[in-house]
Amino acid sequence: MWVTSSPDTALTPTTVALGNFDGVHRGHKEVIKPILRTSGISQALTVIPHSTDWQKYQEGCVPELKNLESQIYSTVATFSPHPREFFSGKTWKFLTPRAEKVLQLKSMGVDQLALLPFNQELASLSPEQFVEKILVQQLKATHVSVGQDFQFGYKRSGTSTDLKAIASSYGIDVTIVSLQTCQGERISSSLIRQSLEQGNVSQANRLLGRPYTITGVVVKGQQLGRTIGFPTANLQLPPEKFLPRSGVYCVGVWGDCLSNALPFQPGVMNIGHRPTVQGTTLTVEVHLLDWSGDLYGQTLTVSLEEFLRPEQKFASLEALKTQIHADCEAAKAFLESRG
Repeated sequence: MWVTSSPDTALTPTTVALGNFDGVHRGHKEVIKPILRTSGISQALTVIPHSTDWQKYQEGCVPELKNLESQIYSTVATFSPHPREFFSGKTWKFLTPRAEKVLQLKSMGVDQLALLPFNQELASLSPEQFVEKILVQQLKATHVSVGQDFQFGYKRSGTSTDLKAIASSYGIDVTIVSLQTCQGERISSSLIRQSLEQGNVSQANRLLGRPYTITGVVVKGQQLGRTIGFPTANLQLPPEKFLPRSGVYCVGVWGDCLSNALPFQPGVMNIGHRPTVQGTTLTVEVHLLDWSGDLYGQTLTVSLEEFLRPEQKFASLEALKTQIHADCEAAKAFLESRG
């Protein structure tokens, strides 16, 4: 997937999904689906003879469709820095930092991620100027998809309906995707953050449509875990990664060094300051169940499966050891209950 920080180097022409897409949750995916190449190809197949089918297309026997696919690039266009960072001057924690967002979008079949530089010039564009400069001149968009609540242009004065009207004058089709809900609540990045802050992993994962993940490189810590029989992998995370509530989680772990663990290696993860051993910095540590080996320097991805308990201070290392054993058993029981 092509990633560009300048519209000048974007692959064009494009079909564009516009938004911030932090989390790439279920609602975001509905906005992205209309611009994927397979959508346009499926529509094109309906107007050619019935004798032509997907098998022939995949074998390269329909050159006009191959040309259609290669010439229009499905593009997610978002902003860097996040507008919230630009206007507040404060850093923002992301559900999906750039590397994670790229992986999620790539798995959906998106061709390109265009990171539009959000600066004073961009913030000052009127809705009409935004469409003309960004969508028409730079991205050469043929189709745009946005959520119903999308706002753009100077002081967010443009709505999704305005976008549709302005873009139509350039011959650009606009799909406005209705707000998505889950169990009666609107799916949003804000609600996912709130759920994670509360330790409500099941709700966060439902809204995302997948487990929330944390990816980091294993670095050396104080190595206290191994002294009580529970060695842990200390993860160094991107500083912009949003972390859930401090506490202990049942997790799944995978990485190149765990290739034989299907679908993942079960484990328990602690996020916190380790008050029992007078810790002063926030750490993310993972203990892999029934596994041993050298993980230093390896990149691990951890999926949150269930929140087990809040972080707490124990009277002794022995009491901590007893609790960690109980946490491991609780994690095993939870995973077994899911089959």
